[in-house]
Amino acid sequence: MSSIRFEGITKLYAEGGGIRTFSCDIADGEFFAMLGPSGCGKTTTLRLAAGLETPDDGRIFMDSRDVTDLVPEKRNIAMVFQNYALFPHMNVFENVAFGLRARKTPKQELRERVQESLELVQLGDLGNRRVTELSGGQQQRVALARALAVRPGILLMDEPLSNLDAELRYSTRRQLADLQRRLGTTVIYVTHDQEEALELAQRIAVIKDGECHQIGPPEAILDAPATPFVRAFLERQRILNQGR
Repeated sequence: MSSIRFEGITKLYAEGGGIRTFSCDIADGEFFAMLGPSGCGKTTTLRLAAGLETPDDGRIFMDSRDVTDLVPEKRNIAMVFQNYALFPHMNVFENVAFGLRARKTPKQELRERVQESLELVQLGDLGNRRVTELSGGQQQRVALARALAVRPGILLMDEPLSNLDAELRYSTRRQLADLQRRLGTTVIYVTHDQEEALELAQRIAVIKDGECHQIGPPEAILDAPATPFVRAFLERQRILNQGR
């Protein structure tokens, strides 16, 4: 697995949005959540980590190696998107194999790693199924299996459960937490849902308008909000979750 360090990264867009002077060390094997309202800079930070964006300022390190200017395929990072980004013309097996084929993985190893990844997400018998025949929860797990198949040092997850209904979101969240504990994969997880962040993460960064207001363990953020925004955001989210 891998650690990652953001040193004063800034990425601002002409139309607004982005992240400003964000600094954080994320440990090897840590489950780290970025929590905040839509448009606050959470996804921008993921894209910077993945190499899909280049910071205006600051540096990014993986295992003490400066990767700020490194292309995505050299970073050993995988990403699970909000819409899963599955290929509807491919079956489950081929979707999971996609990243391995891009890396020219030998055929036998590819088959073994695809099957291993599907077993991890409890879809081992669905390799031949078309993704359009799957439920939302199953599609989410196919996207996760595809990311895990390449054995990333860091797994980036951009609101991966937001398209699921409340009951399925809860059960999938538990499965994801169990899987991360078993694998020990470093995870950066973006969400606007405090319930998800509090249950899954070892530490949370609370973001607003591109600024990081607080970083800490869930209990510290709950017990001692560092700013009025953190306090108000957690309270607002608590009320929303009670109304679901």
